[in-house]
Amino acid sequence: MFNHECMASAQDFFGQLWKEYALSDSRYMTADTLVLCMETITVLLWGPLCFGTAYTILFSHSLRHPLQIIVCMAHLYGDVLYYATSLYDDYVHERSYCRPERFYFWVYYFLMNFIWIVIPASWLP
Repeated sequence: MFNHECMASAQDFFGQLWKEYALSDSRYMTADTLVLCMETITVLLWGPLCFGTAYTILFSHSLRHPLQIIVCMAHLYGDVLYYATSLYDDYVHERSYCRPERFYFWVYYFLMNFIWIVIPASWLP
């Protein structure tokens, strides 16, 4: 979120990791507005809320179920929005963000993001 402008030239481990993932979704290299906003919300809001939810689950707090629903729905909504905007641009504007090789699409783009649908959907109370 803070380093989005310099990730393309970064040579450290995280810069290379970022570039590798960007092979499946080039929006991560261009500081796309949707990706930047979504990742910022994830870091500032959903990440800390996930830790709080884990704490309430661990200690069987009465807020665990409402927080679990909020966190799970946030991840489901974010992933659906992520897929939908990419597919819309691909089919309507014929602008694909993924390399043509099947590995990048099915493993990086589809599978790594589909996890954010499967796990929250299975954790809904």
